[in-house]
Amino acid sequence: MDPITVVIVEDDERFRAAFTAVVAEAPDLRLAGAAGDLPQGLQLLREHRPYVLLVDLGLPSGSGIELIRFAHDHLPQTDVMVITVFGDEPHVMASLEAGATGYLLKDSGAADLTEQIRALRAGGSPISPVIARQLLLRLAPEPAPTAQSEALLSPQERQVLTLSAKGFSFEEIARMLGVSRHTVMTYVKRSYRKLQVHSKTEAIYEARKLGLVRD
Repeated sequence: MDPITVVIVEDDERFRAAFTAVVAEAPDLRLAGAAGDLPQGLQLLREHRPYVLLVDLGLPSGSGIELIRFAHDHLPQTDVMVITVFGDEPHVMASLEAGATGYLLKDSGAADLTEQIRALRAGGSPISPVIARQLLLRLAPEPAPTAQSEALLSPQERQVLTLSAKGFSFEEIARMLGVSRHTVMTYVKRSYRKLQVHSKTEAIYEARKLGLVRD
């Protein structure tokens, strides 16, 4: 059986080195190339036509979404897996709609990356559990907030989480609300404490589950 050829497009040198090492050590995988920006990534895809593209979304010269679309439109044999820090719904949905079939958060680590690549080539869709819960929640009917859940977060805290769920950064939210970034972060930290979570993705998930954040 031919080895699974892999192209990696990741601008962070540490992650790129870690992913490259994992792929290089697997006997059934072959690293076709690794790039740090969009133009180099496009060149590698055209030259090698790999079986798997591992791509970050935040690239210095453009979005990884462009690489996903290129692979989807021109390389039908290439399966695409996103590996990124972006766990918000807009990034997830944009990636899947562009043609990605796997979506992993970088905090998942690189240890089981080879198994995820094999699963991708076998027809699976490796997705981080937090992202999977988001997708399931998106498909479920939106719950109506109860009086108890509505009282859990202040209107400002709900507004910040709602804008964050739409993909806005904390700096952008601060400008939109006419407050400082410090004030926004205060709302965020209060939300985490009240929802008993430790990350933005978890906070959005819990708030949606309670009907406090809607699309």
